[in-house]
Amino acid sequence: MPYLMIVVRCLIGTVFLSSLAGKLAGRGAFAAFAQSVRQWRILPPPLVRPTAAVVVAAEAVVCLLVTAGPPPAGDGGLILAALLLTVFAAAIGETLRRGAGAACRCFGPSAVPLSRWHVARNLVLVAAALFGAAAAPEGGARPGGAALAAVTGLLLAVVVVKLDDLLALFRPTVTPPGRTPVNPPR
Repeated sequence: MPYLMIVVRCLIGTVFLSSLAGKLAGRGAFAAFAQSVRQWRILPPPLVRPTAAVVVAAEAVVCLLVTAGPPPAGDGGLILAALLLTVFAAAIGETLRRGAGAACRCFGPSAVPLSRWHVARNLVLVAAALFGAAAAPEGGARPGGAALAAVTGLLLAVVVVKLDDLLALFRPTVTPPGRTPVNPPR
């Protein structure tokens, strides 16, 4: 079980660190994130910016707690992550229900519109975080196994963070009427 806990902590910690970095990287990144929250049309306009700031602060706390070490701090970080991800999934679901058509700026600049995949991604991460918080460590981890578990968690995090780009690889390309495809089939 210690290896699964390492995988989960690396996964959740890296996902939240990537999300935090995307919202704070460069001038205007936070403002762009706050604007995307406004486009979700869930909050009254005066609450958008403070809510965006709370999200960023909470993501930072998750990163700190998940890397803090043994329970209860690490478990507290995973539980906070599960709560945040549940709220995000519900907010995205409500945005989709309303047909707001907002972009997902979960990990920084993106024009990808919110979709059911974003809800599913967050719910899978909720399950992983809760599993990690509930798993009781049994004995110590060997260095080689711990390193492999950490790399596995990091690779899973890359898949999660780049999921929109990966899904775009499998979407059919549509050529507007009257235009020639760039690479027509032969």
